[in-house]
Amino acid sequence: MSIKGKDIRNIAVIGHSGEGKTSVCEAILFNGKSTDRLGKVTEGNTVTDYDEQEIARKMSISLASAYTIWDGVKINLLDVPGFYDFEGEENEALRAAGGALIVTSASGSLSVGAEKAIDKCLKNKKPMVLFINGMDKENADYAGTVAALKDKYAGKIAPIQIPLMEGNKMIGYINALKEKAYRFSEEGLKEIPIPDNMRATMEEMQASLSETAAENDDALLDKYFGEGELTKEEIIHGIRKGIYNVNTIPVMAGSALQNRGIINLMDEIVKYMPSAEERGEILASLVDKDELVGITSKDDAPFAAQVFKTVVDPFVGKLNIMKVFRGTLKSGATVYNATTGKTERINQIYLLKGKKQEAVSELTSGDIGAVNKLTATNTGDTLCDEGMKVRFDPIHFPRPVLSMAIYAEKKGDEDKIFQGLNKLAEEDYTFTVTKNPETGEMLISGQGETHLDVINKKLKAKFNVSALLKTPKIAYRETIRKTVEAEGKHKKQSGGHGQYGHCKVRFEPFDGEFEFAEEVVGGSVPKQYIPAVEKGLIECLPHGVLADYPVTGLRAVLYDGSYHDVDSSEMAFKLAAALAFKEGLKNAKPVLLEPIMRLKIAIPEAYLGDIMGDMNKRRGRILGIDMLEDLQIVNAEAPQAEIQKYATELRSMTQGRGKFMAELARYEEVPAPEAEKIIKARLAEKEQS
Repeated sequence: MSIKGKDIRNIAVIGHSGEGKTSVCEAILFNGKSTDRLGKVTEGNTVTDYDEQEIARKMSISLASAYTIWDGVKINLLDVPGFYDFEGEENEALRAAGGALIVTSASGSLSVGAEKAIDKCLKNKKPMVLFINGMDKENADYAGTVAALKDKYAGKIAPIQIPLMEGNKMIGYINALKEKAYRFSEEGLKEIPIPDNMRATMEEMQASLSETAAENDDALLDKYFGEGELTKEEIIHGIRKGIYNVNTIPVMAGSALQNRGIINLMDEIVKYMPSAEERGEILASLVDKDELVGITSKDDAPFAAQVFKTVVDPFVGKLNIMKVFRGTLKSGATVYNATTGKTERINQIYLLKGKKQEAVSELTSGDIGAVNKLTATNTGDTLCDEGMKVRFDPIHFPRPVLSMAIYAEKKGDEDKIFQGLNKLAEEDYTFTVTKNPETGEMLISGQGETHLDVINKKLKAKFNVSALLKTPKIAYRETIRKTVEAEGKHKKQSGGHGQYGHCKVRFEPFDGEFEFAEEVVGGSVPKQYIPAVEKGLIECLPHGVLADYPVTGLRAVLYDGSYHDVDSSEMAFKLAAALAFKEGLKNAKPVLLEPIMRLKIAIPEAYLGDIMGDMNKRRGRILGIDMLEDLQIVNAEAPQAEIQKYATELRSMTQGRGKFMAELARYEEVPAPEAEKIIKARLAEKEQS
């Protein structure tokens, strides 16, 4: 099947978690006859939630692609998880999509996820249509939901249908533009007369739609002011233009579970949402000239596509899902990867319906499909014609905000875990795996506790290796606050050759990590043994005297000592230096240091007081507050020990609206009561091991 860009609609289905995005996709696929039954999330049999964990959790955790044909138009659906931890999946989908279908519940309010989705589409200039789902529920509040949307996005919200309600349930709708009413029935939609008590509401909506259409087109505006009305065709043209320019967000309603209002939604997607051919230019860089060029959708132009999602399966291999922005991709072709500089041979091309792969011979401009067995291609990479090398901007992924230490459940499985995580990192760019050189722990960092738990369970499911997630150890350090002199003497006599090393060292607080100096006079310590003293001290630095944490901020000055002509050796002076180190540091007022993190916390102003109060409880300090668009950026510092679960707690405090970034600022002394607890816990841990 080869289809032209004018007949393709690429739609990212986004919004708050649990409000029915997957169910809407399921109903669209069923109505388009892409499936022969209407699956349910609760029963684990939907097309786009096919992963074991998605079925078990009854929620989407990965972007999934599926398509259907409706009225001669191919609708490519990208079903996106709504949970905060999977924001990276939304960024991938919006790179490929020409528009978004935002699903929200009929709760009478605006959910955080819907608000964030609308804001992201406005920022990225993605046309959108809004579907109010769950109109079959007892407490459904269509009017309240529309009012909440209009309150937040004044002038942009354009309801284009009027639900017909019986009690609290939607039993049909009026299409204001067609001036027709429909009732849901077992056989499908049934046209009915427009109820008399709804005519005034319909006329009011028609007037509102005329006004919206006129605002989006100067010629229509002149006519509207001159004649006071527009034709149906003119209204549709004006609204379509408003959607294209992201000035108008049409609103529809229904129930995905009952498959009510979905056919109307599909009709409007085909009618109003821009085709792949109509989408504006996407910018790319010319590889050889470092110039920007506009890429438009044409089948007969040089090929250019971007991989926006990668799926890794230990049995099937790697599948790269891509959007063709220009040209046609054919099986057997050789393409250039402008990101890596390598060429790739295209084996089999697939269209996807969830986990089902349909082999095709080509993928035309504007379409979405997948290719397997590419050796050097990953998410974000640009594939293009070798004769016209272009590169698209990389896809933005949020930085990890929560770290956990990962341990093998079974000793000896560490390598298997590391290999498995590296494979999973190919399909998910929002987590990282690093080793903390100070604590020795392997750290897995991601977007939240659910995200890391999902990765851990994927390790078990895909690579058959069990791992444990633990709160990471804090990389504390030790230093001294007082200058002291200490003596170390290593003397051993056991017949024959003995051992003798003797040094006197002054230990001083130092504004750096470590410095060694010598002030030996009169050869009391021969020159050849001085490096051994330095080496002995350096070898002691990883083990402080308080709680065995690394020592920093130390200057050691060798100023005296003695030696034996026969029994002295490098080893003896190294051991003598170690004795001086232990004795000296105990008397030099040793203290514990902790890492202090610098934070940037982005929140709506309403949460400012809560965030500042909470930061004080975490032994933090506020450095200042900046404004960025409609957000407050709180600059703060806090001990790492106090913000290990901050990602989860910030979401809870701000209903998911807050974000933060943290980086190491410096080390500071731990307050005495806290230090006592840390030292006690560390010594107990050492005894157990």
